[in-house]
Amino acid sequence: MAKVLVVDDSPTETFQFKDLLESLGYEVITADNGRDGVAMANAEQPDVVLMDIVMPDMNGFQATRLICRGAGTSHIPVIIVSSKDQETDKVWGQRQGARGYLTKPVDSSMLMAVMQRVIAR
Repeated sequence: MAKVLVVDDSPTETFQFKDLLESLGYEVITADNGRDGVAMANAEQPDVVLMDIVMPDMNGFQATRLICRGAGTSHIPVIIVSSKDQETDKVWGQRQGARGYLTKPVDSSMLMAVMQRVIAR
């Protein structure tokens, strides 16, 4: 099954994603900030990244841009999962290279549909 990197500074959100994804058979690795998320994407080469936006040190937009434009990671799809729900945030996320944008709280069936779509590419 696919390997998913969850990048979120909230232990609660990380636990919920990890619990859901593992119950569906995904291998889940985690990072609690954008900088570590970029490093994990390079080292672990996940099949997809779920990226929060609001994080200390390096935000999710910056991390998404680095992953999507990185020589060793540009093939990894990033799905932004955030509480920020403004249209400008969604557009900015796409400009950074994100292939999906979901708003928290995330509907699990919507998450699975978006993940399957980007992994299938």
